[in-house]
Amino acid sequence: MSTEERLPETEEEWSRKLSKEAFLVLRRRGTEAPFTGEYHRHKGDGIYLCAGCGAHLFDSERKFDSGTGWPSFDSALSGKVEEEVDRSHGMKRTEVHCSRCGGHLGHVFPDGPTPSGQRYCINSVSLRFQER
Repeated sequence: MSTEERLPETEEEWSRKLSKEAFLVLRRRGTEAPFTGEYHRHKGDGIYLCAGCGAHLFDSERKFDSGTGWPSFDSALSGKVEEEVDRSHGMKRTEVHCSRCGGHLGHVFPDGPTPSGQRYCINSVSLRFQER
């Protein structure tokens, strides 16, 4: 997707553009069931893109198996995701969303096994994959 392409402006436009599952996660801050997503065990070499707008978000070299049931990365591409406090479900977490379209991707936790210490726990349905 070209960065010149117009993004949907209304939730109705987003609901026409996205699958039902992608709409619920990206636009309604939902979560897919663990161990069910297309990219949970994916091992391709390339870039994970936002399923909403096509922005490049995560490099496959930063992906690891966290055992949680969702694709996990120890870092995002610079400037491609934004974080905000999420106090839903009776806890304080850090939500991650696409910096281009604002789509909800998942959450980041400070318990990653690599030197970054980060675990970006991302919904597969909010991603697409592009091989190198």
